Amino acid sequence: MLEEIKTVIYKVAIYIRLSKEDLDRGFDESESIKNQKILLTEYVQNLGWKYELVDIYIDQGFTGTNFNRPDFQRMVRDIENGKVNMVITKDLSRLGRDYIETGEYIEKWFPENNVRYVSVTDGIDTFATNNGNNDIAPFKSILNDMYSKDLSKKIRTALHTMQKQGKWVGGKTALGYMKNPNDKNKLVICKPEAEIVKIIFNMAIKRK
Repeated sequence: MLEEIKTVIYKVAIYIRLSKEDLDRGFDESESIKNQKILLTEYVQNLGWKYELVDIYIDQGFTGTNFNRPDFQRMVRDIENGKVNMVITKDLSRLGRDYIETGEYIEKWFPENNVRYVSVTDGIDTFATNNGNNDIAPFKSILNDMYSKDLSKKIRTALHTMQKQGKWVGGKTALGYMKNPNDKNKLVICKPEAEIVKIIFNMAIKRK
Protein backbone atom coordinates (compact mmCIF):
# COMPACT_ATOMS: atom_id res chain seq x y z
CA MET A 1 0.00 0.00 0.00
CA LEU A 2 1.41 3.38 -1.02
CA GLU A 3 2.30 5.68 1.85
CA GLU A 4 0.27 8.90 1.98
CA ILE A 5 2.22 11.86 0.57
CA LYS A 6 2.36 14.70 3.07
CA THR A 7 1.86 18.13 1.54
CA VAL A 8 2.45 21.43 3.30
CA ILE A 9 -0.67 23.57 2.96
CA TYR A 10 0.32 26.70 4.86
CA LYS A 11 3.59 28.55 4.42
CA VAL A 12 3.70 30.57 7.62
CA ALA A 13 5.18 33.99 8.36
CA ILE A 14 5.57 35.06 11.97
CA TYR A 15 5.42 38.84 12.33
CA ILE A 16 6.79 40.54 15.45
CA ARG A 17 6.75 44.24 16.24
CA LEU A 18 8.04 46.22 19.20
CA SER A 19 7.32 49.93 19.05
CA LYS A 20 9.21 52.90 20.46
CA GLU A 21 6.20 53.49 22.73
CA ASP A 22 6.70 49.99 24.18
CA LEU A 23 10.31 50.81 24.95
CA ASP A 24 9.35 54.13 26.54
CA ARG A 25 6.94 52.26 28.81
CA GLY A 26 9.74 50.04 30.09
CA PHE A 27 9.51 46.97 27.86
CA ASP A 28 12.86 45.21 27.57
CA GLU A 29 13.56 45.07 23.84
CA SER A 30 15.44 41.78 23.71
CA GLU A 31 13.12 40.00 26.14
CA SER A 32 9.90 41.16 24.44
CA ILE A 33 11.13 40.08 21.00
CA LYS A 34 12.38 36.80 22.45
CA ASN A 35 9.07 36.08 24.22
CA GLN A 36 6.99 36.82 21.13
CA LYS A 37 9.27 34.59 19.05
CA ILE A 38 9.02 31.68 21.52
CA LEU A 39 5.21 31.96 21.81
CA LEU A 40 4.59 32.11 18.06
CA THR A 41 7.18 29.50 17.09
CA GLU A 42 5.68 27.00 19.54
CA TYR A 43 2.20 27.87 18.23
CA VAL A 44 3.24 26.99 14.67
CA GLN A 45 4.94 23.79 15.79
CA ASN A 46 1.77 22.66 17.57
CA LEU A 47 -0.32 23.17 14.43
CA GLY A 48 1.18 20.10 12.80
CA TRP A 49 3.01 19.08 9.64
CA LYS A 50 0.69 20.96 7.28
CA TYR A 51 2.19 24.20 8.54
CA GLU A 52 5.72 25.20 7.56
CA LEU A 53 7.43 28.18 9.20
CA VAL A 54 8.96 30.08 6.29
CA ASP A 55 10.41 33.13 8.04
CA ILE A 56 10.23 35.41 11.08
CA TYR A 57 9.80 39.10 10.35
CA ILE A 58 10.79 41.56 13.09
CA ASP A 59 10.36 45.35 13.24
CA GLN A 60 11.92 46.96 16.31
CA GLY A 61 11.19 50.54 17.28
CA PHE A 62 8.43 51.12 14.69
CA THR A 63 5.01 52.57 15.46
CA GLY A 64 1.93 50.54 14.63
CA THR A 65 0.21 53.53 13.02
CA ASN A 66 2.48 53.34 9.97
CA PHE A 67 2.76 50.21 7.80
CA ASN A 68 5.87 51.41 6.01
CA ARG A 69 8.08 49.19 8.17
CA PRO A 70 11.09 47.38 6.65
CA ASP A 71 10.31 43.80 7.64
CA PHE A 72 6.55 44.20 7.21
CA GLN A 73 7.15 45.34 3.64
CA ARG A 74 9.55 42.44 3.13
CA MET A 75 6.77 40.10 4.28
CA VAL A 76 4.34 41.76 1.85
CA ARG A 77 6.79 41.14 -1.00
CA ASP A 78 7.17 37.48 0.03
CA ILE A 79 3.37 37.11 0.00
CA GLU A 80 3.21 38.65 -3.47
CA ASN A 81 5.92 36.24 -4.64
CA GLY A 82 3.99 33.24 -3.29
CA LYS A 83 6.48 32.48 -0.53
CA VAL A 84 3.93 33.03 2.27
CA ASN A 85 0.19 32.33 2.55
CA MET A 86 -0.35 32.60 6.32
CA VAL A 87 0.56 35.39 8.76
CA ILE A 88 0.61 34.98 12.54
CA THR A 89 1.03 37.73 15.16
CA LYS A 90 0.87 37.69 18.95
CA ASP A 91 -2.09 40.10 18.92
CA LEU A 92 -3.84 42.45 16.54
CA SER A 93 -1.92 45.52 17.71
CA ARG A 94 1.37 43.90 16.63
CA LEU A 95 0.04 43.92 13.05
CA GLY A 96 -0.95 47.58 13.31
CA ARG A 97 -2.74 50.25 15.33
CA ASP A 98 -4.26 52.28 12.50
CA TYR A 99 -7.76 50.78 12.29
CA ILE A 100 -8.37 51.80 8.67
CA GLU A 101 -5.16 50.34 7.25
CA THR A 102 -5.25 47.32 9.58
CA GLY A 103 -8.79 46.63 8.39
CA GLU A 104 -7.64 47.07 4.79
CA TYR A 105 -5.11 44.26 5.24
CA ILE A 106 -7.38 41.90 7.20
CA GLU A 107 -10.61 42.46 5.25
CA LYS A 108 -9.26 43.05 1.76
CA TRP A 109 -5.56 42.61 0.97
CA PHE A 110 -5.02 39.30 2.79
CA PRO A 111 -8.17 37.68 1.31
CA GLU A 112 -7.32 38.95 -2.18
CA ASN A 113 -3.92 37.28 -1.86
CA ASN A 114 -5.41 34.12 -0.29
CA VAL A 115 -3.58 34.74 2.97
CA ARG A 116 -4.83 33.37 6.27
CA TYR A 117 -4.29 35.72 9.22
CA VAL A 118 -4.16 34.58 12.85
CA SER A 119 -3.89 36.73 15.97
CA VAL A 120 -3.04 34.24 18.73
CA THR A 121 -4.06 36.00 21.95
CA ASP A 122 -7.12 37.64 20.34
CA GLY A 123 -8.35 34.29 19.01
CA ILE A 124 -8.73 35.72 15.49
CA ASP A 125 -8.47 33.34 12.53
CA THR A 126 -9.72 34.69 9.22
CA PHE A 127 -10.16 31.20 7.73
CA ALA A 128 -12.36 30.01 10.64
CA THR A 129 -15.81 30.92 9.33
CA ASN A 130 -17.64 30.26 12.61
CA ASN A 131 -15.15 32.16 14.77
CA GLY A 132 -17.00 34.92 16.63
CA ASN A 133 -13.72 36.67 17.44
CA ASN A 134 -13.36 37.56 13.76
CA ASP A 135 -16.50 39.70 13.99
CA ILE A 136 -15.06 41.87 16.76
CA ALA A 137 -11.67 42.34 15.06
CA PRO A 138 -12.71 45.75 13.59
CA PHE A 139 -13.68 46.98 17.06
CA LYS A 140 -10.34 45.81 18.49
CA SER A 141 -8.58 47.73 15.70
CA ILE A 142 -10.51 50.90 16.59
CA LEU A 143 -9.57 50.49 20.26
CA ASN A 144 -5.91 49.96 19.32
CA ASP A 145 -6.03 53.10 17.17
CA MET A 146 -7.62 55.12 19.99
CA TYR A 147 -5.05 53.84 22.46
CA SER A 148 -2.18 54.81 20.17
CA LYS A 149 -3.54 58.34 19.64
CA ASP A 150 -4.22 58.79 23.36
CA LEU A 151 -0.72 57.60 24.24
CA SER A 152 0.80 59.92 21.63
CA LYS A 153 -1.14 62.86 23.07
CA LYS A 154 0.02 62.04 26.60
CA ILE A 155 3.63 61.78 25.47
CA ARG A 156 3.47 65.16 23.69
CA THR A 157 1.90 66.76 26.78
CA ALA A 158 4.61 65.31 29.01
CA LEU A 159 7.36 66.55 26.67
CA HIS A 160 5.86 70.07 26.52
CA THR A 161 5.69 70.16 30.32
CA MET A 162 9.36 69.18 30.58
CA GLN A 163 10.31 71.81 27.99
CA LYS A 164 8.53 74.53 30.00
CA GLN A 165 10.58 73.41 33.01
CA GLY A 166 13.75 74.01 31.01
CA LYS A 167 14.55 70.32 30.62
CA TRP A 168 16.19 68.86 27.51
CA VAL A 169 13.94 66.42 25.66
CA GLY A 170 15.63 66.37 22.26
CA GLY A 171 17.91 63.85 20.64
CA LYS A 172 21.22 65.10 19.26
CA THR A 173 22.53 68.12 21.16
CA ALA A 174 23.80 71.36 19.60
CA LEU A 175 27.54 71.78 19.06
CA GLY A 176 29.14 72.78 22.33
CA TYR A 177 26.79 70.89 24.59
CA MET A 178 26.31 67.33 25.80
CA LYS A 179 23.80 65.52 27.96
CA ASN A 180 24.59 65.40 31.64
CA PRO A 181 25.78 61.81 32.33
CA ASN A 182 23.74 61.84 35.55
CA ASP A 183 20.60 63.44 34.09
CA LYS A 184 19.71 63.04 30.40
CA ASN A 185 17.26 65.96 30.66
CA LYS A 186 20.00 68.46 31.48
CA LEU A 187 22.73 69.83 29.22
CA VAL A 188 26.30 70.62 30.23
CA ILE A 189 29.06 72.32 28.26
CA CYS A 190 31.28 70.02 26.22
CA LYS A 191 34.64 71.77 26.61
CA PRO A 192 36.40 70.54 23.42
CA GLU A 193 33.39 71.51 21.30
CA ALA A 194 32.95 74.78 23.21
CA GLU A 195 36.41 75.88 22.08
CA ILE A 196 35.38 75.29 18.47
CA VAL A 197 32.23 77.35 18.99
CA LYS A 198 34.30 80.23 20.42
CA ILE A 199 36.61 80.13 17.39
CA ILE A 200 33.60 80.20 15.03
CA PHE A 201 32.09 83.24 16.76
CA ASN A 202 35.43 85.09 16.91
CA MET A 203 35.90 84.45 13.18
CA ALA A 204 32.38 85.73 12.50
CA ILE A 205 33.06 88.91 14.48
CA LYS A 206 36.20 89.48 12.36
CA ARG A 207 34.05 88.89 9.23
CA LYS A 208 35.95 85.76 8.30
